[in-house]
Amino acid sequence: MDITEKIDICSENYQKWKSIALSTSGEETKKALERAFFWLEMQSAFIALHSIERTADTEEARRKVLQAKIRLSRKLSDYAKELLDELDS
Repeated sequence: MDITEKIDICSENYQKWKSIALSTSGEETKKALERAFFWLEMQSAFIALHSIERTADTEEARRKVLQAKIRLSRKLSDYAKELLDELDS
């Protein structure tokens, strides 16, 4: 999956959860806002990493970009696990 697809997915999910947050109240609003901010944060991280990756000129810089990508993958995995746990409840 290329960077534009990742950014588009984040943007779509952000817009979806933002709309839900604006149309609900109480605990649902809080949960929807948390999810909207999660996707906004992921979108920003992908954009920043892409920019850094394009200008990385040393092996150390490339290694740090790879480590950041691994952290983003873990964060997405944790998010998916959280959603699965909610569905099981």
